[in-house]
Amino acid sequence: MQSERGTLVTASSSISPIHPPPQDAWIDTYLKLLPQWQSLSLSQQLAIPISISRVNQIDAQRLDIEISAMLKEQLVKVFSLMKPGFLFQFEPELDAFLEFLIWRFSIWVDKPTPGNSLLNLRYRDERAIEQRGKFRTGLEGPGLTIAQKLWYCFATVGGQYVWARLQSFSAFRRWGDSEQRSLVRGGWVFTQRIEGFYRAASFGNLLIFLCTGRYRNLIERLLRARLVYDSPNMNRAVSFEYMNRQLVWNEFSEMLLLLLPLLNSSSMQNLLRPFSKDKSSNSAADDTLCPICQSNPTIPFLALPCQHRYCYYCLRTRCSASQSFRCTRCNELVVSIQRHGGVTN
Repeated sequence: MQSERGTLVTASSSISPIHPPPQDAWIDTYLKLLPQWQSLSLSQQLAIPISISRVNQIDAQRLDIEISAMLKEQLVKVFSLMKPGFLFQFEPELDAFLEFLIWRFSIWVDKPTPGNSLLNLRYRDERAIEQRGKFRTGLEGPGLTIAQKLWYCFATVGGQYVWARLQSFSAFRRWGDSEQRSLVRGGWVFTQRIEGFYRAASFGNLLIFLCTGRYRNLIERLLRARLVYDSPNMNRAVSFEYMNRQLVWNEFSEMLLLLLPLLNSSSMQNLLRPFSKDKSSNSAADDTLCPICQSNPTIPFLALPCQHRYCYYCLRTRCSASQSFRCTRCNELVVSIQRHGGVTN
């Protein structure tokens, strides 16, 4: 027993004492493992796919154009007392000024344009979304950067102004009518090719937009400025009831303008005559008046074979307009007209 106790004592004396870890050891371990945990979580996360209504985006663009046109109309009224055609030569500058005002008080101050605001849309920097990854609803994300805002202004305001001025200048100088090998002719051909390339690129971007729902135009695609919903629970604030009524009345008026010239007024009068309340047409006093103009004819003519009196102009125009003109009193077919025994076909 003594030998065993001596062995235990020697064994316990040979083991070194265990010291407790420092109090901030877990902090060092957390800082070491944090980058690995973040990289692992980001690698497993994917961006939430969101679908923005294409109709809303197109309507917002259309509303911006209409609002700009309304502002232009009000601004033109200020110069209504000026000489006619005074503002025509400054129309590109006027358009650029209005577009700059809309940009200054909307996009530059991180607010949506009037059309985007009505349809619950805002611009988002899509580059930041691709770097940050997953979000709660998929609609979060920062707005446009200062560089994106400035490039947007240069492209929309400055680009449209320069192109409009170049088009008017080339048309006024008749670049297209110059000689085939002149420098001016080459510049005109170059501008036409640029315009054709831009239209083809815009058409391709439109097809991609219809498929994916991103980037309405080339400027938004180049700047990676995407339209997303400003509030996920807000309905669009545009009511199309007035527009629908206006479209219905426009189509109805166009249909009437198309059909009314094809209708014969005398035939319509004969059709509606039985429903008329005026029954005094058979009286002797009415026989002296022209049934068409209801006045006393200065040069009376008779409609054959019914022998009713008409003005020459009224009767002649009705017979010329319709080969089957019928008397408005007796509804008989008028074959010819007669004056004092002379017959005129």
